[in-house]
Amino acid sequence: MTSARPTFTALARSAALAGLALLGLAVGLVVLAAVLLTFLVGLVVVFPSAVRLARAVTRLQRGLTARWSGIPVDEPYRPAPPPPVPQSDGWYRDGRTLYKRPTIPAFNQRWNWMTKDPATWRDLAYLLAAPLTNGLVVAAPLLATAYGVAWAAGGNPVMGAVWILLAVIGVRWYAPWAVRLHGQVAAALLGPTEKARLARRVSRLDAARTEAVDSQAAELRRIERDLHDGAQARLVAIGMTIGAAEQLLEDDPQAARALLGKAREASATALQEIRRLVRGIHPPVLAERGLGDAVRALALDSPLRTHVTVDLPERATAPLESAAYFAVSELLANAARHGDATEAWVDVSTQGPALRVTVTDDGHGGADPEQGTGLRGIERRLGAFDGVLAVNSPVGGPTTAVIELPRAFRVRPAPMTPWRYFGRLCWGLWPIALFPQGLVAMVLKLVGSPVKSWFLGLYVPGPFQWPVIVGMMLLGGGLLAVALATTVRTREAEGGTCG
Repeated sequence: MTSARPTFTALARSAALAGLALLGLAVGLVVLAAVLLTFLVGLVVVFPSAVRLARAVTRLQRGLTARWSGIPVDEPYRPAPPPPVPQSDGWYRDGRTLYKRPTIPAFNQRWNWMTKDPATWRDLAYLLAAPLTNGLVVAAPLLATAYGVAWAAGGNPVMGAVWILLAVIGVRWYAPWAVRLHGQVAAALLGPTEKARLARRVSRLDAARTEAVDSQAAELRRIERDLHDGAQARLVAIGMTIGAAEQLLEDDPQAARALLGKAREASATALQEIRRLVRGIHPPVLAERGLGDAVRALALDSPLRTHVTVDLPERATAPLESAAYFAVSELLANAARHGDATEAWVDVSTQGPALRVTVTDDGHGGADPEQGTGLRGIERRLGAFDGVLAVNSPVGGPTTAVIELPRAFRVRPAPMTPWRYFGRLCWGLWPIALFPQGLVAMVLKLVGSPVKSWFLGLYVPGPFQWPVIVGMMLLGGGLLAVALATTVRTREAEGGTCG
C-alpha cells in the first residue's frame, strides 16, 4: 500500500490539474468575452475584473506547479503603477486632462498597465489552450479508463477491459511523469519572458541605485569625518610638534629629541589609522588574493572561532567580491556584537553562475532585517548588484544568513544533448499530430463527412477511430509539452530560471 501511495497521489494531482485546465478554459472564455465587449462595444469596466480573474487562476496554477512539480514559477507581470500624485494645486493630471479626484487617472493607469503587459495576453492564450497543451497529457489515464468503462457499458466488456488494463498498467510510471511535465509546461508558458524579467530588474535596480547613492554619500561623509577627526588632526599635531622641536633644537636638544620621539609615535598612530581606513574602503588582500583569502584573513581578525570553506572556480568581478566581503564582515561583527556568538561558519561557493555565501553562528538569534540597520545596509549593498540576503534567525539561535549574487561568473552554454535534439524535433512535429490528424479529423468525424483524405483516424475500423483521433491529439499535446519542457531544462542547465 505504501508503494502505491505515490501513484495514487500523482493520479489525484493529475485529476485536479485536468479539472483546473477545464476551469481555466471556462475563465479564458469569460476573459475572451470581456475583451470583445471592451474593444468592440466599449464596455471597458469589465476588462479589469476579467483580467484579475484570469490572474487569480494562473496564480493558482503557478502555486500548484511549485508545490507538486518542484518547479518555482515567478509571476511575469510588470510592476503595478504607483497611485496618482496630485499637483501643487491639488488637481490630478492624466495626459492633457486635469481631474479633481484620482479615480479616473488611477483607472487609466491600471488600464494601460493591464492592456500593454504581454503577460495578460499570454495568460489568456494559456487558459484557452490549457486543455490541449497539458490537460490531455495529465488526463490520459483517466480518459483511457473512462473510454474503457464506456465500451463495457455499451456491451463490449472485452474492449473495455483492455482499455482499463492499459490505463492501470501505465499509470504507475505515467502519472508522476505527467505531473512533472505539466509543471515544466506551465513554467514555460506562465513564467516571465525576458522582457518582463528585464522590466522587473530595471525597477529593482532603480530602487537599489537610489539606496546605493544615499549609502555612498553617507560613506563619503563618514570617511571625511574620520580623516578630519583622526588622521588629519594627528598630522596637524605632528607638524606642530616638529615645529616646537625645531625651536628647541639649539637651546634644549634633549627636549627637542623628546618632541621628535612623540612626533614619530604620532606618525605611526596616524599611519595605522589611515591603513584601517583604507582597509575599510577596499582591503588590499581582497584586491591581491581574491574573496576566499580575504574572508580567511577576516576570520583571523574576528573574535569568533571562525571556520571558512571556499569552493570557487574563478574570481568574480571586483565590485561583487567587495560587496560579498563587506557583507560577511558585517554579519560576523553582528554575531559577535549582538548575538553573543562564540563560533561561526562561513561557506563561500557557487550556485550555477551565482556566488553564494552562507554565514552561520551559534548566537542567541533573533536577528531581523526590518529592525537591524546593519542588515538593511547589507541588503542595500547587495541590491545594487541584484543580490539578495536571506536570514533565518529563530529566538535561541542559531542564525543562518545566505547571500546570493547572481551572474557573478561566466555562464557556459549547455551542450547539445540528445534530449535537446529531440526537443527541437518535437517543436517541428507537434502541429501535425494535434491539428490535421487530431482536431480536423475530430470535426470530420463529428459531422459525418465522407472525406477521408490523409486522416489516419478515419481509415481504421470504427471501434478504433475515436481512440486514434484522441491519441493523435494527445500525441500533439505531448510533443508540445516535451518541446516546452526542453526549453525549461535548457534554461536550468544554463543557470537561468523559469520564473
